Amino acid sequence: MPALPRPASGPGSRYTARAATTRTRTHQHTDVATLAHRLTTRDLWLTRMLHEHRVLTTPQIARLAHTSPRSAQRRLRTLHQHAVLDSFRPLTATGSAPEHYTLGPAGAALLAAHAGLDTSALGWRPTHTGRIAYSPSLGHDLGVNELLTHLAARTHTTPDAGLRLWLSERSAARRWSDIVRPDAYAHWHDGDHLLPFFLEYDTGSQPLARVEAKLTGYAAFTTTTHTRPALLIHTRTHSRDQSLRHRLADTARELHLNVATSSADFTTTTPWGPWWTPLQPAALRTTLTDLAAQWPQLSPASGLDATDADTSLTLPVPPLPLALQPKARP
Repeated sequence: MPALPRPASGPGSRYTARAATTRTRTHQHTDVATLAHRLTTRDLWLTRMLHEHRVLTTPQIARLAHTSPRSAQRRLRTLHQHAVLDSFRPLTATGSAPEHYTLGPAGAALLAAHAGLDTSALGWRPTHTGRIAYSPSLGHDLGVNELLTHLAARTHTTPDAGLRLWLSERSAARRWSDIVRPDAYAHWHDGDHLLPFFLEYDTGSQPLARVEAKLTGYAAFTTTTHTRPALLIHTRTHSRDQSLRHRLADTARELHLNVATSSADFTTTTPWGPWWTPLQPAALRTTLTDLAAQWPQLSPASGLDATDADTSLTLPVPPLPLALQPKARP
């Protein structure tokens, strides 16, 4: 089987197609009621996160919810043994990839029971993990999750900063697909500053003209909803970033959009830092917090309030487990 397309660099770039390899399970709990008593609040949060974001690696989960990689590995192995989680490890050209975790059969059954639904209503099938492992979008999805898990985990070291909201591509599509289809939507908080933003994670596979065409949708969103989130575009390389900026600058200005770009050449593990450049002449790289200060007219997207049509599976999942959420400011 030929290799599936991947980004030339960055998260997921070295992955090639092969079957998902699930580690041997010594035992499984098929009784959901019994299993529920064995799971912690953090475990239940993780099942919702994997339903929401499809796949997270061991480092990403550890970053969000554990004090060390070792403690994360121990708990993840236990959850895998009980079929709450499934996992695979893609083949890499050199070295080895981290374990990639997805929602397992027991975890899907538990979520469905909590929501009063059949497992099939979750979109989960026995082939769930294999479909993700072989998906051409695996590298893209991992890149989005890598960027946003770093932002969410910022709270561990800086309690006043971090993500307070993070919607996946699927959740964003459920709300706004008739106008825009971002790769994610999130709220960055830092003290009194709020940066609501749509994220476009650009791997370089789309022509510049197609990326430019997306700006019309974001302008229509602002006009029709009377709300104004920023648009952050993250690219693979600095050269791709420069090409996008040259192509998008005039269009963004004409459409009155607040757009900033960055690339993996700069953001690395500190994407909140001074790596983002607004689309305007002579703009300098700045932090997410400074973007919020420069754009005081920003406002959160409409359609975020819960409705009678929502279930526990369609409501936003907190980016961190409840025990690790920052306390509300007085």
